[in-house]
Amino acid sequence: MDCPDSCALDVTVADGHVERIGPGRGHPDTAGFICTKIARFGRRMYHEDRILFPQRRTGAKGSGSFERVSWDDAIAEITDRFREIGRDFGGEAILPYHYGGSNGQLTDGFVDELYFAKLGASRLAKTICAVPTTLVASGMYGKMPGVAFSDYTEAECIVVWGANPKTSNIHLVPYLKAAKRSGAFVIVVDPSRNFSPQEADLHVPVMPGTDLPLALALIEFWRAAGMLDSAFLEQHACDVDVLLAAAEGWSLERAAAATGVDVESIRIFAEEYAKANPAVIRCGWGPERNRNGGQAIAAILALPALLGKFGVRGGGYTMSNRATKIDRDAVFEMPVWETRVINMTQLGDALNDELDPAVRGLFVYNSNPAVTTPDQNRVLQGLARDDLFTVVFDQVQTDTAQYADIVLPATTFLEHWDVNISYGSYVVGGTRPVVAPQGEARSNMEVFGALGRAMGWTEEPFQWDAETCIGKMADAMSLDGAPADRALLEGGRIQQVFPSGTNPIQFGTVFPRTPDGRIHLAPRALGENPYAYDPIDVGEYALALVSPASGKMITSTLGEFNFPELYVDLHRDDAKARNVSDDDQVRVYNDLGEVICRARVRDRVRPGVVSMPKGAWRKSSANGMTATALCPADVSEIGGAACFNDARVEVELAGSAKA
Repeated sequence: MDCPDSCALDVTVADGHVERIGPGRGHPDTAGFICTKIARFGRRMYHEDRILFPQRRTGAKGSGSFERVSWDDAIAEITDRFREIGRDFGGEAILPYHYGGSNGQLTDGFVDELYFAKLGASRLAKTICAVPTTLVASGMYGKMPGVAFSDYTEAECIVVWGANPKTSNIHLVPYLKAAKRSGAFVIVVDPSRNFSPQEADLHVPVMPGTDLPLALALIEFWRAAGMLDSAFLEQHACDVDVLLAAAEGWSLERAAAATGVDVESIRIFAEEYAKANPAVIRCGWGPERNRNGGQAIAAILALPALLGKFGVRGGGYTMSNRATKIDRDAVFEMPVWETRVINMTQLGDALNDELDPAVRGLFVYNSNPAVTTPDQNRVLQGLARDDLFTVVFDQVQTDTAQYADIVLPATTFLEHWDVNISYGSYVVGGTRPVVAPQGEARSNMEVFGALGRAMGWTEEPFQWDAETCIGKMADAMSLDGAPADRALLEGGRIQQVFPSGTNPIQFGTVFPRTPDGRIHLAPRALGENPYAYDPIDVGEYALALVSPASGKMITSTLGEFNFPELYVDLHRDDAKARNVSDDDQVRVYNDLGEVICRARVRDRVRPGVVSMPKGAWRKSSANGMTATALCPADVSEIGGAACFNDARVEVELAGSAKA
């Protein structure tokens, strides 16, 4: 699944039925346990909402009224409609909409991409997650491998910035606890308190969107105190002066006013990180989800360089740990695809605005935009268009599938072949089916192959089976320069990128993979005004909304059964000011929409912040709306990325406002 842990799994099967999903062997981090989300994944496979055969809409869009059709009929109808749209409006009137799903190399961005390229469809900018972080980290360090999770036990100071491994990276947690037992000073930067005082020494509760001022203040503190590692910077870094100029004037007091964090906490952060060696920063994706996100990520990733925290095991940073490459051209050379690009974050605008040509065909797979894409009301308005031909290809009847004209049944990761490259643990793995597909479900490779053949296209990937493709992928794969073990991948096994005991050491065994081999502290992605800070105008909505991952869902996956009721967490001071008590039904609202749900009064979130889990299905709230109804479709300057955490809202007792 879309998770940095990428666990090894052992699956118990009886009479063709998945009985149990547990931890597997051969993985450096799985370590005998897995999350409850995947342990309960069998419930999704056999859930009443599982799509078992192709369907055609018979009622109004959104009504959920469908009739069963054959695969041949479904493929023929999609082909006829896409041909008609292409003839009358051009291929760009067709939009593929997709994201991670099961996140494999065969199931996303391969045969599907070839199909839409051949159609001449609009291209999708996949901006929901990780675009600013990828652009900035690549510009600063290239794709330099980060500190392995198991090496966190070596660190004297660990900073977890904008991440909650307890919900989305659980196999880092034992290493954090082991490091803490050994005396490491643990700092967590997050608007919410997810670690107890026994687990973390310092909680730094920044207001959303203010990570940049915090990082700049640390930098200015170290510069003024003469703590910068000038020798390291001179040898390995460029544009130090640009960063230091941006940090100038960001005193601890000024940063405290901007972030809502007390001066003493920022001072402790600066001093503890500076004196520790080794020290490591686990940078998550939380800081990127606002208008200042890319700049914040750059400043955070600059911290270990400024103090020379590299060159020792357990020292440096971790973001996306990747050291595996696939030469796609060696597998198959894709045709040129240079059509217009539509930003996935702005799907509501794309479906409702006067584009030329307008989007007339929408193919959704590996995604559930009805609940995961910002400005939910606009998205639903677009999906309800009668002149929009929509195909949804998914495992279960999602909120998006309710608006489809054709629904196609997809296999789960336990029912098809795939190759997975972890972005956390240093492993690649083959995934092989352990049971036959439920009903008439088919894999992405099978479906896009069938769609390509129906168009009369003869390119080889449309003819390949999954086993053939796994072999070709394995032959084109490089694991930090070493070849992949084809037999392991074909057998559904794990291969470690770095052999046991040889985890990468940043500036020891691995170095920046930028063209000149140096750190670029003002990467091109930051534009002409690097590290510019753009504070958010609160206006009439005083509360910042964050929508983090929960322990129940992987984005919206498993929301069909594992998240029955939506809630909003707010601090007791904010609740008291609004006459809200624990368990009250409340209205969370702004100019974009409203969500009616249950309130949970907690000190877990800081004052001025409310938290509502991402990915919840519409049935979980009292009015059928979720967190994305409150999130703007604004995009960041860096990478055009989603700005979920720029949402500002108010909360009141439900029924206290005029309809």
